[in-house]
Amino acid sequence: METNKPTNNTTQTAAADGAARERAVLISVVRDGQDPRQAAEYLDELEFLAETADIASVKRFTQRLPQPSSRIYVGPGKLEEIAAYCKENEIGVAIFDDELSPSQTRNIEKAMPYRILDRTRLILDIFLSRAQTAYAKTQVQLANYEYMLPRLSGLWTHLERQRGGTGTRGGAGEREIETDRRIIRNRIAKLKEDLKKIDRQMAVQRSNRGALVRVALVGYTNVGKSTLMNLISKSDVFAENKLFATLDTTVRKVVFDNLPFLMSDTVGFIRKLPTELIESFKSTLDEVREADLLLHVVDISHPQFEDQIAVVRQTLQEIGAGDKPVYLVFNKVDAYTYVEKDEDDLTPATKENLSLEELKKSWIARANTPCIFLSAREKINIEKFRTDLYGMVREIHAGRYPFNNFLY
Repeated sequence: METNKPTNNTTQTAAADGAARERAVLISVVRDGQDPRQAAEYLDELEFLAETADIASVKRFTQRLPQPSSRIYVGPGKLEEIAAYCKENEIGVAIFDDELSPSQTRNIEKAMPYRILDRTRLILDIFLSRAQTAYAKTQVQLANYEYMLPRLSGLWTHLERQRGGTGTRGGAGEREIETDRRIIRNRIAKLKEDLKKIDRQMAVQRSNRGALVRVALVGYTNVGKSTLMNLISKSDVFAENKLFATLDTTVRKVVFDNLPFLMSDTVGFIRKLPTELIESFKSTLDEVREADLLLHVVDISHPQFEDQIAVVRQTLQEIGAGDKPVYLVFNKVDAYTYVEKDEDDLTPATKENLSLEELKKSWIARANTPCIFLSAREKINIEKFRTDLYGMVREIHAGRYPFNNFLY
């Protein structure tokens, strides 16, 4: 199975950019029982990740298998086909939509002498390029080294060189790969110590904020959390139509009708978020764990928004925040589109056939949490959102300070 039509006009973009950007093919395995449309959406996301990393994707390769090959991810014939296409079209990068094991990477590199990226490596590269503060850089560097450590043998071409002389561990003849591993282990240990110090400082900062109600924006990446943060807190948090525009948690004090509370904007989640990143960003995610209320922002215009909701909920469970009160905020209603069914079409309606009003009714009826539909960019239904948020914060505040409710 193979698709030739990239989304987002990246073929034209790649042609316009010429040699200025790396060109890549995208590769995925469609598991037995998996909906091909879902697999296509996953590749759309992988393409968006590549675009964020300034890589132009020019072609997609998919293959249906029960599970990815433990040796080369796809079948031998498919790998030969991909390698031949890359050679013929001078493609320099192959991006796989799963994390490859070290042995898979080595085997693929033997058949394809090109730059091999898996989903985890691509996300780490984006984080490395987007980290601005010392805290974020330390977190990402730690995740990067932990990813690199088991893969070192595939990163070096000088493994057979011998390093002699006195003073080296193991005596004369220690291979450079062992030295490289030791250096990275030392760096990992140093970064973990640095993060412990920063974690203590961050904990002190959080404790110094007093007992103000804390509200945290959470959600899939690129759903509009930072735009909503800017609108509510009247701040200037960086917002961009790219994945992971925000890495550092931003905390702002917000006051509604003399009722103060803290609002934090956190790093976005994504399908298959590398475990190394979850671990290294644990202090950033403490803002979520210690929040009194989570505003789960959802891009309702995205075809797979329900899958994204499930990913966020699963990630919240993994970081110990699955029991927090949640307010579902369906954003980007201005961008929502649907396909109206013909009157003669007697097949059951799907999500793609529901109008926005029908979708609202279905979610309001079945959601176990309160929800709202708005557009942060177009300021649609923002006043209702402010009123709802004020009521929720006031209720939490009243439970914490029952004797000064007359102030509000």
